Amino acid sequence: MQEVIVKSYYGLERENPMPSKNHGIIQGKLVFLLMLHFSEKYEIASEINVVINDRIKVPDIGIFEDVQYTPGHDEISVTETPVGVIEILSPKQSMADLISKSYEYFEAGVKSYWLVLPDVKTIFVYHAPNEYEAYVKTGILKDTQLNIELDIAKVFATRNS
Repeated sequence: MQEVIVKSYYGLERENPMPSKNHGIIQGKLVFLLMLHFSEKYEIASEINVVINDRIKVPDIGIFEDVQYTPGHDEISVTETPVGVIEILSPKQSMADLISKSYEYFEAGVKSYWLVLPDVKTIFVYHAPNEYEAYVKTGILKDTQLNIELDIAKVFATRNS
């Protein structure tokens, strides 16, 4: 299969590689599961512009306590710091880049940073720089900072499994 290279304003604007198929599927599952189980406590936003240290950051998923859907009053960027950030590794990204992003988020007040590795069905839950727990393939992911528990097998399930 030949790889098709697509240059997009979306990718250039975000200064990130374009998300892949697996990235998008996992992102969708995480948003669904978080909304299904935690929408009373948090607002879940995908690909939202967040002002962090006078710069725009675009987490794959932001978990917010204070951001709300307000019809007729939209915003291009939000200044509220998310309590949680989820980043999903894309094929053209390095894990080191995503780990270094966590430092900026923690400095801004984020309480929890998830690093998702779709190819190895693993989610690292960071509560501070270099302090994390790894959840691999199955079991219950427990984020004690946000009081979130998720069945990791549901995140990585395929229709045939």
